[in-house]
Amino acid sequence: MISKLAKIFTAAAMSVFCLNVSGQDLLARQAPIDRKLKIVDSVALVRQIKAEQSAYPAYDLYPSWSHEFVNAYGSNVQMPDTFRISLEDFCMPTESTKITDVFGYRPRRRRMHYGLDVKVFIGDTIRAAFAGKVRIVKDQGRRKGYGKYVVIRHENGLETVYGHLSRQLVSEDQYVEAGEPIALGGNTGRSTGSHLHFETRFLGQPINPAVLFDFEKQDVLADTYLYRKGIVERSLQNRSTGRTKSASGSQNVRYYKVRSGDSLGKIAQKTGVSINTLCRLNNITRNKILRPGQVLRCS
Repeated sequence: MISKLAKIFTAAAMSVFCLNVSGQDLLARQAPIDRKLKIVDSVALVRQIKAEQSAYPAYDLYPSWSHEFVNAYGSNVQMPDTFRISLEDFCMPTESTKITDVFGYRPRRRRMHYGLDVKVFIGDTIRAAFAGKVRIVKDQGRRKGYGKYVVIRHENGLETVYGHLSRQLVSEDQYVEAGEPIALGGNTGRSTGSHLHFETRFLGQPINPAVLFDFEKQDVLADTYLYRKGIVERSLQNRSTGRTKSASGSQNVRYYKVRSGDSLGKIAQKTGVSINTLCRLNNITRNKILRPGQVLRCS
């Protein structure tokens, strides 16, 4: 009897041992499969990220992709306090070197001019300033706004606007390389003569193109531009020294975008400019009611 029980016990122990060994073998065989699956998942994720990047340049910065408005973001976007924009791999949008109107407030018209006007003739080639994807191709009609215009979003976070064109050579959602012809110069929209209206914007906020491009020398002013929230000014990294420098002379112009709750006193403190100077630069009085979104010159 004891011998029979011993045999049963031995057989049971052997079966458990075999099960354990089999389980370990299964786990050992499964491990390489799991690793392969993880590799496949990683490759698929990388492909997906690359696809999204090519589909929507600077997709990690912008909240949407819209064909409707130049500044389609408003309060939906979170503006960083600072952001360094690469200006490498650029192309001048036109070979013309003559600036006919500058960025800034126009007292006579009581409105901002958010770009540079560059003299071009009807039919002159207009090129993409950087590689990117065309977001807008529209015609605002005769004597209205930009007329025929193009907006391109770039990987460096900038969006460039090309206005008053006679003809657009690209379509919405088309990817273009830096220097690729995108339009022909014209005199459409609110324009009194053939020229290119050229804007540079970051998350919808205008940046003076003169702090990025030197049209006279047909070059960018530095390899990078430092964007600072609330103030549009020149802040560039010197190519040779790597040091940051500010604009000087006639180009040292700063602007401040009014926020909710701002007063002339608060803006004066933030910008380091007296209230009297703000009033003089913007042709306003101390009792002027400020509107959120209004742009004030502060130097």
